[in-house]
Amino acid sequence: MASGYLQFPAGFIWGVATSSHQNEGNNTNNDFWQWEQAGHTRDGTISGLACDWWHNAEADFDRAAALGLNTLRLSLEWSRLEPKEGYWDDTAFERYRQMLLALHERGLRPMVTLHHFTNPLWLAKQDGWLNPTVVDYFARYTAQVIERLGDLCSWWCTLNEPNVYLLMAYLAALWPPGYRSIQAFSQAARHQVLAHAAAVDVIKQHTPQAQVSFANHIAAFDPHRPWHLGDRIIAHLLDTIMNRWALDSLQGGCLRPPFGTGWEKLSMTAPPLDYLAVNYYGSHPQQFKFGGSVIGLIEQQVIHEERAWDTPWEMRETSPQGLYQLLLEMWERYQLPIYITENGFCEMGDEKRPAYIISHLAAVHRAIAAGVDVRGYYYWTLVDNYEWAEGWTTRFGLYHLDPETQKRTPRPSANLYREIVRQNGISEDLVKAYAPQLLGELFATGQLVTEEE
Repeated sequence: MASGYLQFPAGFIWGVATSSHQNEGNNTNNDFWQWEQAGHTRDGTISGLACDWWHNAEADFDRAAALGLNTLRLSLEWSRLEPKEGYWDDTAFERYRQMLLALHERGLRPMVTLHHFTNPLWLAKQDGWLNPTVVDYFARYTAQVIERLGDLCSWWCTLNEPNVYLLMAYLAALWPPGYRSIQAFSQAARHQVLAHAAAVDVIKQHTPQAQVSFANHIAAFDPHRPWHLGDRIIAHLLDTIMNRWALDSLQGGCLRPPFGTGWEKLSMTAPPLDYLAVNYYGSHPQQFKFGGSVIGLIEQQVIHEERAWDTPWEMRETSPQGLYQLLLEMWERYQLPIYITENGFCEMGDEKRPAYIISHLAAVHRAIAAGVDVRGYYYWTLVDNYEWAEGWTTRFGLYHLDPETQKRTPRPSANLYREIVRQNGISEDLVKAYAPQLLGELFATGQLVTEEE
């Protein structure tokens, strides 16, 4: 009996993505912890224990291994490793060594991110990413990490979503330091690209075989009214600033400011990117609305993450087709292997998440069939974690977490993901069981591969 089947390539990488501040708990020495204490989060909560990974990450590593995964993406907390300027905490390094060893013991290859949004308080007091010295600080931090932990990881992300971090911290004022300044945005953006370049050279000098990139948040910015010139212009502007600016600067070897003119040559001894790390969540149709000034236009059009305050995630627009199209465009433009380093859906229950996972993986499958070199997928995230400005109101986990008791409960999507990983693909029977509304779309569009059972 023949059945439909979307087969992924042999050796495809299956994982989940996490971050230090959102998972470890009690990261009291960084700027976001301080920001939480001042009541800046949507629900007024603080991260607290988060998922208690600093004491018991291994229990969740067991859960990841039980899903059949072969990789896990996590980040290091700079404020733990360098709690005071120039002082390195041996105990913190040892804990991360334990965690990385635990991943290897479970057959989970670590992908390690050096900076996932948070900064040590000592750095924040020196103006953080606005201070030109931050590039040297970051290179020094990278050198310590590689020297002490580099034997346990060969797969690195320097920065997580610099575009989102810069947007939220320096334009939207929703993350620390809470600025609304195009000048600050541009200045910090320059320093982050320079920091990535410096970190790549440090890593390659120590371990030339290491694979290095940064995790880039991409979104489908399409004109709401394709016939409207204003909609097309603003969609193109956002696509350039959010999706391509940093990548183009690095690949071209010339740093151009996201706003304004001029350029500067990047001095690097190593290739700037070994692969593309793509974080994708959905689409943002653009409708031009003049804000009365340049900053007003930016506030209305660029700062779409502000919708997080009043629009539930589950009501936002998702677009598997947007992911497919962006993968094709990025492959054609950059010709680098691609990993989906984040993709996930937020809801307290699990009504829409299964269809989201299936439809987006089907889009990845279509891209691979079209010739795009996509080598892996990381779902965001394993267990519900603390979601920055949204606090505990936003839940992405395959496992539900009660922050008070730390009890984990698997959602149906955890079982779905386990089956996808086991099959290294998506069967028609799996779609029937978890998202029957997608059957006609997935198995009547040329994606069908038949397999005798």
